[in-house]
Amino acid sequence: MRNSTSPAVKVILLDIEGTTTPVDYVFGVLFPYAKERAGEFLQRQGQEESVQADLKLLRQEYETERAVGLAEKLPAWEGDAPAAVVPYIHYLIEIDRKSTGLKSFQGKLWNQGYQDGTLRSQVFPDVKPAFERWTAAGKQLYIFSSGSVQAQQLLFRYSEAGDLTQFLSGYFDTQIGMKREPESYRKIAAEIGVSPAEILFVSDVVPELEAARSAGMHGLFSLRPGNYTSDSEGFPVVRSFNEIQEI
Repeated sequence: MRNSTSPAVKVILLDIEGTTTPVDYVFGVLFPYAKERAGEFLQRQGQEESVQADLKLLRQEYETERAVGLAEKLPAWEGDAPAAVVPYIHYLIEIDRKSTGLKSFQGKLWNQGYQDGTLRSQVFPDVKPAFERWTAAGKQLYIFSSGSVQAQQLLFRYSEAGDLTQFLSGYFDTQIGMKREPESYRKIAAEIGVSPAEILFVSDVVPELEAARSAGMHGLFSLRPGNYTSDSEGFPVVRSFNEIQEI
């Protein structure tokens, strides 16, 4: 199957997990790395202003959960030491919570791993050639992920395929809105400065595609090895970026 992006499509907006990057890299490498090193990182850098900002967001989230009667499900957060948040961080990672505070914290933690060479991100083999092809055709490429902008930049800068940030025009995370809300996609279009109808969004999550479609964007369902579902619920399916061709 070949899907074509018409000349009217000026921007290709991409999800990461299950679209550019194997799900297993996120759940099998990045998340365990964050769980294993969170305590050590907080002992060393927990008093830094930017880390304290993340901890403030996490504390607000924790107290909100307690206020709505979820205290029995939550791990204890005892004391004011930065490392006291670790059980809650582990809890959020285990349930894959799309938490802005957690994602921002993880970006800082992963930065260390990428810098020292412990981490090298995985992308599917067709990603780099597609980036080259699309940018040569005049398309702008953007990322929209629940991971922080910092985490996104690190993933594409330190990939096994080399530095792919040269092909990317920008990044969006949950600071602009949640991925299942149409308003997030309207804001992205406004930020880029194009009509939603000029944007193609590729994701492996149908509710995200539905939100983007509600905002006026085009959508393709990414079906990659290891993804959670093969049910595109009517969205056109791509198994490789090689199937997305310009006309």
